Amino acid sequence: MARFTRRARIGAGIALATTAALALTACAGAETPAAGGEGTVDAATATSVEDFGTFADLEAAAKAEGQLNVIALPRDWANYGEILDLFAEKYPEITINEASPDISSAEEIQAAETNQGLDTAPDVFDLGLTVALQNTDVFAPYQVQTWDEIPDALKEPTGLFVGDYGGYMSIGYDSSKFDAPASLDDLLDADYKGAVAINGDPTQAGAAFAAVGLATVQSEGTLDDFQPGIDFFAELQKAGNLLKVDVTTATVASGETPVVFDWDYLNAAHSADNENWEVVVLDGTGYAGYYNQAINKDAPHPAAARLWQEFLYSDEVQNLWLKGGARPARMEAMTEAGTIDADLAAALPEVPAETVVPTEEQSANAGTLLGEKWAAAVQ
Repeated sequence: MARFTRRARIGAGIALATTAALALTACAGAETPAAGGEGTVDAATATSVEDFGTFADLEAAAKAEGQLNVIALPRDWANYGEILDLFAEKYPEITINEASPDISSAEEIQAAETNQGLDTAPDVFDLGLTVALQNTDVFAPYQVQTWDEIPDALKEPTGLFVGDYGGYMSIGYDSSKFDAPASLDDLLDADYKGAVAINGDPTQAGAAFAAVGLATVQSEGTLDDFQPGIDFFAELQKAGNLLKVDVTTATVASGETPVVFDWDYLNAAHSADNENWEVVVLDGTGYAGYYNQAINKDAPHPAAARLWQEFLYSDEVQNLWLKGGARPARMEAMTEAGTIDADLAAALPEVPAETVVPTEEQSANAGTLLGEKWAAAVQ
């Protein structure tokens, strides 16, 4: 599941609005029939359902395109497998093309550039914050029908990119080999020799970036300066405890990566393959973040891209992310409306009373610092 590719998605995610919010093919720009059959609408410039006329008109336009290209969506990541299958069941007229599930956020953008103008280009993206901030010129603004129920802190104002699902940075561990770590300092003990993995390089990997952020705030630092987190991992490396292995479901199941820094919803999924796998969110200050959705402005299937976004922010799919252990963007509004799956929400792990997330500026500054300091610290 965890992989130093898909999980190598830069940026920790958009800040949570509140802890409770956390708690064949048409070419891009092709015209589609407008509502009522009068004139045409350019799906590539549509910024809401109203531009198509009605939701049924959007569905019709997407079905006419007949294809949807997604990229970097592992089926064992936050329940994406069930989400993809539900879309295929709901819209059998639309073929989902799942490309490169294990690549990084940066590589998603590269794929869009490489395939620009081709039917193989991705229609939609699922990205970490830093990559999203760096590539807004690649995105098309779009506001889904449930836009008003998405916290302002989780969305770019015009809809260029929008937070979708999130969680807390956690530590997963094989309980048959280790006790639950109570603090980061526990991981420096000799018992953890060659046992502690982070998911890739934090200059490129979203989960690894967040691991350094967690180490920073757990070391009495602040998100204004990630140096304490870098120093912790340098110490972990010096102790011989930092394990430089790409984390996957297989490495967890085999015991090759017995202790893993990762998002809580991803760590929790490993218990399906290792009955001894446990997850802990450390006491003290917690580190949280979201991933983000965006539409390729040059999407070869622009109507299908917009229908996919509407689908993802529906009650049904927000609850499917919750089923995957992630916290959906509309969780607070759905809780108030009574549309959240209460049993799944109640099953979420307890989290720290104090939660921090990086602002856009903090995220950018941390990325710069990591680029300058990380390699030398852990070599």
